[in-house]
Amino acid sequence: MSVLLVEAFYGGSHKQLIDLLQEDLEDCVTYTLPAKKWHWRARTAAIYFMQTIPASSSYRVLFASSVLNLAELAALRPDLARLRKVLYFHENQLIYPVRKSQERDFQYGYNQVLSCLVADVVVFNSAFNMESFLTSISAFMKLIPDHRPRALEALIRPKCQVLYFPIEFPHVKRFFPAHKEEVYAAEKGESLAIPNQASPRSCTEGTQPTPKHLSGSAAGPQEETHDLSQQGAAQYGDPGEGIPCQEDDDELTELKPCKVEKDSDGSPDQQRPLHIVWPHRWEHDKDPEVFFKTLLKLKEKGLRFQVSVLGETFTEVPDVFAEAREKLDACVSHWGYAPSKEDYFRVLCQADVVVSTAKHEFFGVAMLEAVHCGCYPLCPKALVYPEIFPAEYLYSTPEQLSKRLQAFCRRPEVARRHHVKVDTSAFSWAVLRKKFRSLLDAETTGVQ
Repeated sequence: MSVLLVEAFYGGSHKQLIDLLQEDLEDCVTYTLPAKKWHWRARTAAIYFMQTIPASSSYRVLFASSVLNLAELAALRPDLARLRKVLYFHENQLIYPVRKSQERDFQYGYNQVLSCLVADVVVFNSAFNMESFLTSISAFMKLIPDHRPRALEALIRPKCQVLYFPIEFPHVKRFFPAHKEEVYAAEKGESLAIPNQASPRSCTEGTQPTPKHLSGSAAGPQEETHDLSQQGAAQYGDPGEGIPCQEDDDELTELKPCKVEKDSDGSPDQQRPLHIVWPHRWEHDKDPEVFFKTLLKLKEKGLRFQVSVLGETFTEVPDVFAEAREKLDACVSHWGYAPSKEDYFRVLCQADVVVSTAKHEFFGVAMLEAVHCGCYPLCPKALVYPEIFPAEYLYSTPEQLSKRLQAFCRRPEVARRHHVKVDTSAFSWAVLRKKFRSLLDAETTGVQ
């Protein structure tokens, strides 16, 4: 039990990371709290773990996420304070957005700063997360009315490093529709006989298809035993290859000539409506309002498309989801949380374009999973996205997003035949595993 894994909010990406570490480390022990009532976990988890974690002389390293007030735990348990303490940031509370009707609670960000001061190593899941946290400390501390601490960034920065969140990309080729099978086969130099597939309906055909109500998400538990849990899945598409139908600018008002491929049943690729997927948490910080306004604009213009809205829901769901479900009914292919990882990845593989409209994102697992499944990404030119996605996949305004989707609706084959220039393997557990093992090696001082 040389490594002590402590997670105060055991759910979503926090759970995924703890599970991966626990499965990989031969000599570790894990203590967690359920992923409920986040605010109370941040306030009180330290005293719970003080009483729950037994004393042991075999502990060498303590690994915890920034939900835990590490300073409190270290003060309450001097034996744990002597360990090499590694703090991992999935997000940071200094810039985490709050609703306009709410006032930012100073305590949560303050807890994270204190935790950094007592940690030996502070790890962030992206450079954006790290820099946004460190550069916000000074302004954040000015909220204190007097006797403010100084130069905290200078104390914390030398401890900091970036280690991307590790994703277990599954083998998804078996879920590929005909056109993705053909692209994959062409890339590998294979010859595949693709069975005929019926073209899906779109919202402009005047029919009301029955949506498949799914419930699950990429950030959900990974207890499933099917082969989606396999590691080291091959990336769909070669990020180094040229693109047969690439656009030159954000406007996409004029597309280069592109040969219209045909599916094995002889129907032109462009006859199938564009399939757009939005696989994010149903919360305001993901800005679903912008996404649905954009889709309604496409519908008003008479453009053909399908939409799948996945992602996790919580107690309070923004009203815009019910309103959009009614207005986009004929366009809906899938709506809701998928019951399993298999269902989730099957929907991603059926989609052509994945969209983010997030106002907050420190990493973005869902977007990378969608790219792994062959989706063309469209992301805001902000937050973590420029760190991961080349400029051609970024948009600056909702108007640019709308124009790009309009162009893809008119020429869906441009998105379908595109090889995305993102090396998803760089974010895979297979690649990052050694760095995490080094991070948790009691004899080292950080990732080499």
